[in-house]
Amino acid sequence: MSIISYRDVEILRKELVVLKHVSFELNEGEFTYLIGKVGSGKSSLMKSIYAEIPILSGEANVFDFDLLNIRRKEIPMLRRQIGIVFQDFQLLTDRNVYQNLRFVLDATGWKNQQEIDERIEEVLKEVGMLNKSYKMPHELSGGEQQRIVIARALLNRPKLILADEPTGNLDPATGEQIVGHLHHIAESGTAVIMATHNLALVDQFPGRVLKCEGKALSEADGN
Repeated sequence: MSIISYRDVEILRKELVVLKHVSFELNEGEFTYLIGKVGSGKSSLMKSIYAEIPILSGEANVFDFDLLNIRRKEIPMLRRQIGIVFQDFQLLTDRNVYQNLRFVLDATGWKNQQEIDERIEEVLKEVGMLNKSYKMPHELSGGEQQRIVIARALLNRPKLILADEPTGNLDPATGEQIVGHLHHIAESGTAVIMATHNLALVDQFPGRVLKCEGKALSEADGN
């Protein structure tokens, strides 16, 4: 089943056209790499998916939301179904792992303390960080921080994970672990789009490949 459908979409950033004639679909549980040089539009495409930057024309549907006509009050409902993994982690440095995850659940309307504790335990277990809930971000390695970021992205059981250069600040071995984990998430039914410069990872963990180049998006050769 398709969760993203773009047809002849034009994406603007700061009133400049970044990508045009973009057409692609993404299905449930599909793992897709997004490759291309810096400035080629990878981040802009991702930001358009969660209505951070506008779509100028075409047809763009994510889940059941029409991105050309989405109302401001609908955007939080769209974003609740999307987990985002950033290159630079964006953890709150003044609170521990548990509090970072609790912050997201509080912000998205969770109220029951037992359910909150159980969900935090579940996602930390899923990323192999169950014993780190009391740690502050600065006490964790880069790879551990990125696992916490993935746990955070999974909290609301999203249908889609957007990972923007998630291995960019990690050593190769740790990066491989993170990509392997994202593949495992896709296998369990959550679609993943991962932007990356690292073509070695694409070779090592095969998936569908989309390429941003010359203001266009094209299907590239995956393995």
